[in-house]
Amino acid sequence: MRALAEGGRAGEGLNKVFAYGPMFRYERPQKGRMRQFHQIDVEAVGSPDPLLDAEILLMLRHYLSALGLSELTVELNSLGCPACRPAYLDVLREFLKGMHKEQLCEDCMRRKLTNPLRVLDCKVPQCKEFTADAPRITDHLCPECAGHFAAVRRVLDAAGLNYVLNPRLVRGLDYYVRTTFEIVSGAIGSQSSVAGGGRYDGLVSSIGGPDVPGVGFACGMERLALLINAHNEPAPDFFLTVLDPAGLETGLLLAQKLRQKGLAGETPYAPRGTKGQMRAADKSGARFCLVLGTEELAAGTVVVKNMQGGGQETLPRDGLAAALRARM
Repeated sequence: MRALAEGGRAGEGLNKVFAYGPMFRYERPQKGRMRQFHQIDVEAVGSPDPLLDAEILLMLRHYLSALGLSELTVELNSLGCPACRPAYLDVLREFLKGMHKEQLCEDCMRRKLTNPLRVLDCKVPQCKEFTADAPRITDHLCPECAGHFAAVRRVLDAAGLNYVLNPRLVRGLDYYVRTTFEIVSGAIGSQSSVAGGGRYDGLVSSIGGPDVPGVGFACGMERLALLINAHNEPAPDFFLTVLDPAGLETGLLLAQKLRQKGLAGETPYAPRGTKGQMRAADKSGARFCLVLGTEELAAGTVVVKNMQGGGQETLPRDGLAAALRARM
């Protein structure tokens, strides 16, 4: 934004730009975030049209799909504008006024007076619980903001983009207005946001440039890398469960024979409960779950459960690798 403003380009019609590289956080990084990180930014400055908001979000989703990422959730909200947001903030402050430290964390006790929108964004479970019935900003939009949001949603619906309306999706800075969005994944831990953005019509003027609207998004490259690695990590061929602790060594040797035949898989090293092993097998995404119990140990066999096609059968342990390959 500074480059556009200082270069005199911010007021020259519609500018679509991108940037990528290292970034640095000035404030204390939250848990799971780094002081230095790398980011991809895409910005479109110069148009207030809701169709541009929709285009930016569709572009982001297409980009992530091109990276092979499909199991993502798009969250969408509207933050209103300087005309309607102050009235909503008054309603929100009134809602939060009666809450005390047994209900809100220390940060939110401070935020409810200084920046009440941030209370809605808090990840502390007790804060989320006690603010579950907080007023929704989308119920307090002025006609212009409501029309803008409806137009964005209409385009996204027509494009077949699935999204979830999240009234708790907010931004803590005043220059953000109207459309805001985030794309999240459950595959990278508690810091689930992969990319986020929205409209920031007051940003350029706040840093000394002309009063022009803008919309854009940012992707954290480290999180993208984690997600791509998690998505592309191949599933194991087998997951061996040993129901009789006396069979742990036999299981290890069986797993090693299968590995020497080019199959990938896991085996337990210490006694574990049956339910826990079966949950782990299911979570692993393995093609086959191999079950080694007392009867199988005595008979020289193993139960083979097909985790993808269904069904199970008992097979001899000798020649098991060839038998598994024939069923892939």
